Parts: sequence; structure tokens; C-alpha cells
Amino acid sequence: MSKKPEGPDDQLRVALSQMITAVDPNLAGRLESEPDSYLDLIELTHRSSEEIAQLMQSAVSSARLAGLSWERIGQRLGMSRQAAQQRFGRIPESADGHPSSEKRRLFPVTSFDEMEALAEAGRNGWHSVGYGMYFHNLVRTDEQWEHLRVAAFGATRRGLEAEGWLRIGVMWFPWAYYARPTGKPVTTDK
Repeated sequence: MSKKPEGPDDQLRVALSQMITAVDPNLAGRLESEPDSYLDLIELTHRSSEEIAQLMQSAVSSARLAGLSWERIGQRLGMSRQAAQQRFGRIPESADGHPSSEKRRLFPVTSFDEMEALAEAGRNGWHSVGYGMYFHNLVRTDEQWEHLRVAAFGATRRGLEAEGWLRIGVMWFPWAYYARPTGKPVTTDK
């Protein structure tokens, strides 16, 4: 009979270990007989730690987007407000690469009002091509757009893309953003 993890840290450790080994299902067996397989384990663990660091950056940015203070974030992380802001306060650059000459930044928006603001912008032909803390970078076309925000760990990317949704930028943990043209002409107000 296997022993269940005792506390939340043990549960997290077991879940992370299972996720890492799921990337290479044969790894556990190879560890029994192939010393070089430990290098594969090191590589997978290293890649996982880089992904966790990106998720942490996104989680903190999302907390700020939701209006939480650096003080509260720092307290939760066991560090000062200043340390949290220095470590996580950068705004990612948007590389939207869209040739449209009409561009603007939708600012300020929070996770509580951004979807309503994007819906209004979409009716006027604007769609998001990048985003960050408190903003969406928009470009304008001659048709209306709709926007979708989903839990990054929820809906599948392939399913959404099969329905015509275009992923916007990179995941902003815990959210992923999508947009798609509706085929309808823009409304008259700009």
C-alpha cells in the first residue's frame, strides 16, 4: 500500500514529479539501468523550472491586473513589497507584428472590465494583438471582431483554433486570450 502525501507541499511535489515524468513515460524505467537517463531527468526538471518561473510571472502580473497591491503579493511570497515589485514588475513587450497603420492601446483595463471593453472595441473593428498588465494593444480592420478569455489550463488550443479563434500573444497565467473576425462590417461610431 502506498503512502499518501501528508501536506500541500507533499501533494504539490508528487503532482509536479508526475507531470515531469509524464513528458517522458519511459524515463522511470531507464533510470534503473541507464546512468545517462539522469541527464534527461535533469533537463526535464530544468525545463519545468523555467516554465514554473514564467507561470509565476504571469500569476503575479494577473494579480496586479486584478488590482492586488505589491504589499499583499510580497506578503504571500514571503518578501517585501519592494522585492516583489523589482522581481515581477516588468511589463512584457508586445511583438504584435501587424502591418495595420491604425493601432492603439486600450488602457487602463483590469480582468474585471477588459472583456466588456474588448467587445465594444471589436464592434468598431479593433482587435487585440498583444496585452499586458492593464492594457491590450489593438489594431483596426474593416470588420468586427470578438474576443475570448479562457483559463489557460482549460479549453484546448486546437479546439478553439478549429473554431476560427486566433491566439493572442502568449499565455498570461491564468488566462489565455483569443480573437476572431465575425465577417460583419464595423459599426459607424469610432
